[in-house]
Amino acid sequence: MTKSLLEQLREMTVVVADTGDIQAIKKVKPQDATTNPSLITAAAQMPEYQEIVDITLAQAQQDAGADASQKDIVTLAFDRLAVAFGLKILEIIPGRVSTEVDARLSYDTEATIAKAHDLIAQYKAAGVSSDRILIKIAATWEGIKAAEQLEKEGIHCNLTLMFGLHQAIACAEAGVTLISPFVGRILDWYKKDTGRDSYPAPEDPGVLSVTQIYNYYKKFGHKTEIMGASFRNLGEITELAGCDLLTISPSLLEQLDSTIAELPRKLDPKQAAQSDLEAIQIDKATFESMHSTDRMASDKLDEGIQGFSKALVALEELLAERLSRIDGSDIVSHAAEDVFRAYDLDGDGFITREEWMGSDAVFDALDLNHDGKITPEEMGAGLGAAFRLAKV
Repeated sequence: MTKSLLEQLREMTVVVADTGDIQAIKKVKPQDATTNPSLITAAAQMPEYQEIVDITLAQAQQDAGADASQKDIVTLAFDRLAVAFGLKILEIIPGRVSTEVDARLSYDTEATIAKAHDLIAQYKAAGVSSDRILIKIAATWEGIKAAEQLEKEGIHCNLTLMFGLHQAIACAEAGVTLISPFVGRILDWYKKDTGRDSYPAPEDPGVLSVTQIYNYYKKFGHKTEIMGASFRNLGEITELAGCDLLTISPSLLEQLDSTIAELPRKLDPKQAAQSDLEAIQIDKATFESMHSTDRMASDKLDEGIQGFSKALVALEELLAERLSRIDGSDIVSHAAEDVFRAYDLDGDGFITREEWMGSDAVFDALDLNHDGKITPEEMGAGLGAAFRLAKV
């Protein structure tokens, strides 16, 4: 055996990079890439990406007009920054990039559709076909209905914050291109709820959830692709070998690439066809009933939307500070401190993974000593690095 786990995984699963860090994407060479608000927020703070941020702000300032307020300029730049990163990523990867609709619109079908149209128009203006874009939307009932309409228009969607079978079935029936069930966050909820410290990989609740969705889709012929996301360890990944796609953080991709071991296929369409699952028809009433009785899915969907919304607010604040610096303003913001206070829900001076609720990859990057907590110093060292350099 001379192949790494990553090489073998790529033979049966499309590997996607879960990061907004362009250098990391160049290194791991994934087929596709997916981003979210907290990933973009973190990437926007890195010194090597300040040019992207500054160009986006300058263009927004020009387009907004001489009389525009700082808030108007920041709002316009905010709407364009995810696309700016997406365009850079598309220069590297051969496949698709997922670009997220504002999480604060998750319960508004029409606003979600309008925002998706705007994102696609920005990519089109830059010469990028919609075939290379996945519009990322939270898997609320309203989000699923928005995706259903967008898919009919030929705009492909990635439904995120996926925690329950009812969400997955509704997405399949809506003709959604791809779903992203969150493996690690499901594990987090069960560990907290049961008091257990760990689960063996084959019994991991997140692994079992994705396996159930995979078997359901393959047994009943649904074309929607499944992309496992939010991994805590290698065991979760290897137990889902054979899944349509897996989106993996750079640190775990490196571990997979450096590990030489046999990787058997765990998910297989032929085995799925033999499962004893029964078909379920999902309408709004059924969806809401199943969602309300699934405490884990209900809790984690709400938490995820809140977490992504906080990341968006943090990004707006950071853009406002950067614009002030570009303009030579004396306005001083304490963005890293503000972000810390927003996530330190119990005020104990630490941000735990449960409080963070944003991207797992960003949490891991900020947790410098890997103790499962982010301190104010770690937050300042991470999110504040670019701004401290700008003062030098």
